[in-house]
Amino acid sequence: MIEIEKNFDLRSGQRERLITGARLLGRKIITDSYYDLVDYSLTRRDYWLRRRDNRWELKVPYNAAAVGDRLTDRYHELETESGIIAALQLPAGQLLEQSLTAAGYKPFVTMVTTRESYQQGEFHLDFDEMDFGFTTFEAEIMVSDESAVVKVETKIKDFAKQYGLTSAHGRGKVIEYLYRYRSEHYQALVAAGVIVEP
Repeated sequence: MIEIEKNFDLRSGQRERLITGARLLGRKIITDSYYDLVDYSLTRRDYWLRRRDNRWELKVPYNAAAVGDRLTDRYHELETESGIIAALQLPAGQLLEQSLTAAGYKPFVTMVTTRESYQQGEFHLDFDEMDFGFTTFEAEIMVSDESAVVKVETKIKDFAKQYGLTSAHGRGKVIEYLYRYRSEHYQALVAAGVIVEP
């Protein structure tokens, strides 16, 4: 599956408009630990390895355009240990956690997120509040066919326009954490072109 998503900065009253007529999918608390090597070589490629509530996930970029030219963020989501091992080119035949430890991967942040999710038509809406005092909103659509990506990006652009959403520099939660607390890591991602500063 390809996840096509966009973070937005919400102004007063926009949340209420967004959820009017939407179906509440649920509320949950998520604990994420994000991993990288000491030289940030994984996140400098825009790969995001996390352990979410004891399940490993890897987001691999599906982006032809440079970061500053992207309308949305696009990722393949890998959720099997074998898929993650192959994508990270780790030795087969071991458990993922053992392979990661042996290769030197370590967590660089663990955060707890309180998430409220809604379905608004074909859009999945997540309102997140993190334990370090940051909130964010994300709209996403999942597709299985690569030929649908451009059409979905247009839908997200139209969705933002319909609700008056500001999308220019909305930061995701991990990028915001790095900006606030891990400036060396943040600047490494800026230098690699993974982050475009406002």
